[in-house]
Parts: sequence; structure tokens; C-alpha cells
Amino acid sequence: MAERNISRRGFIAAGAGVAALAAGAGAIGFGEWNEAIAEGVEKGEIKAVHSLCNSCSSKCGFTAYVKDGQLVTMIGDANHPYCDGTLCARGYAYASIAWSEDRLTEPLKKNDKGEFEAISWDQAYAEIAEKVQSIIGSDGPQALAMIQDPRPSGSYYTKRFMNALGSANVYTHGVACNMSKNSGMTQALGAADFTTDVENANMVIFLGRSYCDGIRPSSVHALQKAHERGCRIVMVDPRCNASTLFADEWLPINPGTDLALILAMAHVLVEEGKYDKEYVANYTVGFEDWAARLAEYTPEWAEGKTGISASTIKRLAAQMWEAAPKASIEQGWRAAYGCAYQNSGETARALCLFNTLLGCWGVEGGAYFPASASAGKLEDPKFAAPAAPKEKILGQAEYPLSAGGMGVSTYALSQIPEGKVKGVFFYQSNCVAGYSNPAKLAEFVQAAELSVAIDVQMTETCQACQYVLPDTSYLERLEVPEFVGGKVPVVSLRDQVIEKIHPETRPVDQIFTELAQACGVGEYFQFTVEELADAQLRTVGLSLQALRDAGGTVAFPEKALKFAPKTSWGTSDKKVHFTSEACANAGFPASPGWLEPQVMPMGTEFRLIGGKQAIHTHTQTANNEGLMAITEQYGLDRVWINDAKAAELGIADGDEVELTAPAIGFTARTRAHATPRINPTAIYLPSHYGCSVKEQKTAYGVGLRQMDFVPFHIEPGYGGTMSQETVVTVKKVGA
Repeated sequence: MAERNISRRGFIAAGAGVAALAAGAGAIGFGEWNEAIAEGVEKGEIKAVHSLCNSCSSKCGFTAYVKDGQLVTMIGDANHPYCDGTLCARGYAYASIAWSEDRLTEPLKKNDKGEFEAISWDQAYAEIAEKVQSIIGSDGPQALAMIQDPRPSGSYYTKRFMNALGSANVYTHGVACNMSKNSGMTQALGAADFTTDVENANMVIFLGRSYCDGIRPSSVHALQKAHERGCRIVMVDPRCNASTLFADEWLPINPGTDLALILAMAHVLVEEGKYDKEYVANYTVGFEDWAARLAEYTPEWAEGKTGISASTIKRLAAQMWEAAPKASIEQGWRAAYGCAYQNSGETARALCLFNTLLGCWGVEGGAYFPASASAGKLEDPKFAAPAAPKEKILGQAEYPLSAGGMGVSTYALSQIPEGKVKGVFFYQSNCVAGYSNPAKLAEFVQAAELSVAIDVQMTETCQACQYVLPDTSYLERLEVPEFVGGKVPVVSLRDQVIEKIHPETRPVDQIFTELAQACGVGEYFQFTVEELADAQLRTVGLSLQALRDAGGTVAFPEKALKFAPKTSWGTSDKKVHFTSEACANAGFPASPGWLEPQVMPMGTEFRLIGGKQAIHTHTQTANNEGLMAITEQYGLDRVWINDAKAAELGIADGDEVELTAPAIGFTARTRAHATPRINPTAIYLPSHYGCSVKEQKTAYGVGLRQMDFVPFHIEPGYGGTMSQETVVTVKKVGA
């Protein structure tokens, strides 16, 4: 890789313009700082540019202030529904990726020795295109696959590129995030990703979801407001997460048993007739089947599964009914059941049906589906979409319940050794490190005839590929507009904040346009990203310049959410489905019942669970010096173990311990955090650490990687990665 010409010290020095802007020595207050910025903008000394954060998938809006080509500060966008005027620590820190000394700066190709060598863009395009055409010629376009972590331009260009080649195989990170959750909800409601109106609720139960660890700032604000106005907040989580600060109650449930808790609470409501009978009668089907099934799932039965007392379960059910319809179980996400267990999809189904009993759908303080806005059809022929691929996405038949009929990325990779997939592209996806067992995923990728990773820094996925193409950082490019749902939907812009730092890096739109041209499908990319963005915005009465002039975010008040009981659903008959024919055909009961986790801790074993910390986004931010300094200061890379269980094993807080996953024979060492804030059957390992890429000089070798302990497996029917279906043993090193 080329010698870096921008140092971290240079970035810090550039950021030191604070004092100069204040026009004087000494410390200044935040108000004075804002005044100095405003004055600089007015005088034309400082440029204000709107962008979207890239530290996580929320993509919060912010205004960047630039002086003499250098980023001076970032202020959260008050009009962005996810940001609500605030950026989190990750959002501020991740901006330094643009100046990181570990940036990828030129195209790379793996040589016969397995080492990367720099090549030209022309050579990279020519060789990749030759292999693409060879694969299509011998096996058809369905032998090609794309895995991308959705970002505005990335989502558009990756799909268009693959569809132009004739392949439907475009996947996201869903298998390791929310695949099972969204799929189960879709079976019940015909839609996924509802939102709990936390701010106006009377009571909310969270299942493993922690807004304060997430972090979407507006969600944290809503949680704080709910707490202050007396909403009853219950955190059900094996780990006492950061959001428990705002909770009335923490219930350290046995991991993998959220389904049992939901079934037992539903049992109480149905048995006592405390549910919205009118809503169930008018807007649902199959209730009788589920009601009959619930008879066996008593609170006493659930106590043995969950570790939560029967009396507590009865009380929670009664409190939820008393608070209804301004009450719901929040939808959850990755940590609890988004992709965690073999019962994750069924947990999501049951959660939706429990909320249906409360009659909370569409009600203020209940659960709702955000209002949305989107670009309309582009009339100019140059934007016409490629013909729909002739074959469906690979994996749809094998995992028929996967959300929206989509396939499963890890299944697609598993088909490389089988010869069904021969070429694979990755865009901003560290799939190898984060989607399932890294050793197995790397093995799959390395077996491909063609493998290409496009990213901003070297990752485990890049290391497994034959070609690595250097992306610009998110601060160095304009992207297509992002339409964001909410109580009032908006469109928001990621504009170019700074000039490109490394001359041989290229933005995503340029990379896929040039790849398409090299592969012979350039006719579908006869436009610039500026033209595309402007055309999309004109379909909603705006333009690219108008959005810039408006500050980067424009709302659609005419599309604002109007609270009213939801009576029409996305299912075939427009009703909530207590039973699902598709689930029955996939081997599940028609209505959700108890399904044991695939593995259970036995003897001295613990279930290994993961989850975010407030300062990191999985593996993406671990290579940041500022954030990692916080990790090191507070020992955040340690594994959590219940203090009583630790004492039984002779382990004290801070001791070095050895974790072993017996199912795959993997063993590694780290430090222990002995604490009463975790269920005694579990070990918590944060999902951010264990980087094995030496080129990431800050992250390399810090802590353990959760996925190293997880076997390669896929949730039947639904397609999730089952990231917490693994057990470990732990012992003190030297004991």
C-alpha cells in the first residue's frame, strides 16, 4: 500500500482550529464556540456542509463545518428524526477515518504467495471483468453474489450493478442483525420494523434492546422523556445494560427464553379474558388456534424456562393490560432475538401477537409503523432499471420465511464450495468477521473463483479476497438522498464535506460505474451521482441545490403520521395472522409455540451472549484510537461473568481467563469482569473486539471476537445466523 501522506497528528492539529476561531487564547464556552462558528460561516471563512454519519446504519444527519479544507466540528441535525440534534461518541469519533493512517489507498491484488500487491485501477477492472464474464459464460449470472451493508449510494449501485449482470443475488447484513426478527413479524403482520411510541407510552417491555448501547440519539431522548413522565419501563435482558438507568425493573432472564416469557404473559391475558376482544374479532385470523395452544404455557411453566418467577410474569401481564393500549413489547433487535437463536423468528411472531392482544397498533403511546416518503419513478430513459433477473435470489427456497422472500447471505457463501456461487463482491461489509464463524466464512470466500472487497480499511473480509478496491471515506463523497421514515418523514443528504485525501481512492458510485463499463453493462450507468440525486429529488418537488439550500434535511409534513387504530395489514387478507400457512409449510406450528434453543448450557457451561457498547458499532469502529482509549481505560473488552459463579470457579475481577467453545474446539484468553449485573447462566462478550487484521494497528489483538466461538449454522426457515447458539466453558489461567 502507498505511503500515507495524512497523519493522525495532522488531523488533530487541523481540529485545533477551535482557538483560532475563537480569536483568542484560553478556554471558551460552548455558546461562544457556536457564535464563533456562526460568525465564520457568515463571513465565508467557514463552509457549512450537511452529511450523514457512517458509524452505524442509522446514518444520523449532521452539519460539518470546514475551514481551509479541514473539518473543524460537526453539529447534529435537529431536523433528522434519528439524530434529534445529537451525535453520539461514535459519530464524532468515526469522522477521523478519513485521515486514518490505516486507510486503503490503492487497488490491491493477492499474488501467488497470498500477499497483496498494488495494481492500477485499469488492471483491477480488466481482470475482475474478465472473471465476471467467464463465470457468467460458464455458469450464468446467478453464480455471482453481492453482500453489502446498506448505505445510500451503496444500496442503489450494488443492486443496479448485479441486476445489470443478470443476478438477483444481492444481500445485506440482515442474517447477523435483524433477519429473524423481521421475518417473524412479516409472517404475523405482513410488515416488519414497527416502532414503539416510547415517549407517550404508559408501559414498555424491552427484550434485550438497549437504546443507550445502540445508539440512536432520538431513541435515547424518547426513553429519558418516558422515564421522566412516569412510564413504567421493564428491561428484560440477561445483562444489566446501560438503558437500565431509565428502567423501573430489570429482569435477568435466562438467555434464549424470551419466547417462553411472551407465551406465558399471553396465557394470562387470554385465560383471564383481558385482551382487546373487539380488535381480535374484527382484524385478526386464527386466534382460536393460538388461544388453545397457550393453555399449556402457564407462568409456572415459564418460570422453569426463564428464571423469572411465575408471580412476576402474572404481574407483568396484568400491568401491561392495565396500561393498554398505551403499552407494548418493543420490537427488539440483534442482541435478544434479531438473529440469535433457533427460536428467534417464532419469538418475533409471538411478540406481534401479544401486542395485538393489547390493541396497541397505531395508537399514540402504543406501537406504530412510521410514516414514509420515497423518490418516485424516474422518467428519463437513462435511469431505466435493468431487466429483472430471470432467477430468484439464491436461498429463498431453502429459507422460505426469510424477510420479504429474500435469501440468506451466509447460505450463498456456503454454496461456493458446492460450485453454485463462483464470484462474490463485498461492499462495506466485514462479513467474515461478523456474520458467522470467521474461519468457516473465510474458507468459503477463499474458495471462490473471484472475490472482491470494496472498503475504506483492510478488514478480515478484505484479507480473504483476491482483490481489494479502496473506497473514499463518507466525508469525501456525495451520495444519493436518504429518505427516512418517522412520525414526520424526511429526505436527508450526505454531501461531500472535504476534498478527496488519497488520489487513488474512488467513491462507490464511480467504482460501480466503471466496473459496469468494464463488464459490458455500462449502458445502465450513463449518469453521474449528481444527476441521479437531482432526478430523485425532483420527483418529490425538490432539487439537489434546493436540498442543500434548505440545510440538508427537508420534512414532508403532509405525510406526517396520524395516530389511529391500525385496521389494515400487509398480509394477503389485510389481517393480523395468529396462524401462518407458510410457517406450517416450513415445519413450524401454525401458531407460535415453545421452541427450545438449539443448545443449552450443561454442567459448568455458560451460554455466550453478545451485544453492543455505547462507544462502538460491532467491528467497524474498533480501529479508532479515541474510542479504543476508552475501551482500554475501563477494560470494556473484558468478558462479563456473574460474580457468584466466578467465585465458585476461583475467578476474581480482572483475572485472566480461558474461554473454550467445546462444539468447535476454539479456545482463547482474555480478562474477566466479575459482576452481579449478569444472569449466572451466561457469559457476555462485547461484539466489537478480537480484530485479526494487523493493518488495523489500533484494533488488532484487543479482546476476543464473539463469532470465533459460534459454529457455522443458520436458523431453519428464517435464515438468521443464530449468533448466540453456542456455549463455552471458562477457567482461570494458571488454575
